Amino acid sequence: MELTDDDVLEILKLFEQSKFDFLQLEQGERKITVSKGGYVLAGVGGAGVAVSSAASSAAPAPSPMSVPQPASKPAAGSIPDGLAAVTAPMVGKFYSAAAPSDPPYVEVGSKVAVGATVGLIEVMKVFTSIKTEIAGVIERILVSNGEFVEFGQPLFLIRPEGAA
Repeated sequence: MELTDDDVLEILKLFEQSKFDFLQLEQGERKITVSKGGYVLAGVGGAGVAVSSAASSAAPAPSPMSVPQPASKPAAGSIPDGLAAVTAPMVGKFYSAAAPSDPPYVEVGSKVAVGATVGLIEVMKVFTSIKTEIAGVIERILVSNGEFVEFGQPLFLIRPEGAA
């Protein structure tokens, strides 16, 4: 039985509510490592992701996790020359707008400044803004609204200002 994206989100919710400090789960190509106590050093191909807890009475505690991407996912090396990727800062569900009735933050052809919000990622009802690190024009949108994304996955391709 293959884990779905919703299964992974449910596992993360249950882990966050549990007394456990560490969880490692492997199924086929997917490997998930989550820790409440501090950063977990990931194996080859892994990367750390900080997830804020939903506790409102105290400062959010980071819960790093590692989710290596399968080899079939597009890698940073597959980005066309002259374009830069805006990548997912964490694992979660991607949203292109603040609410279903709102227009998307950006569309193909949108001009963005450094630090502009281009989307949201939701994990356990906590929303994190996806911000640009460079100014330019959105050339491609690589994910759909409501799609589950992985840490480091390219979401948008930007043609930096001044590029031909």
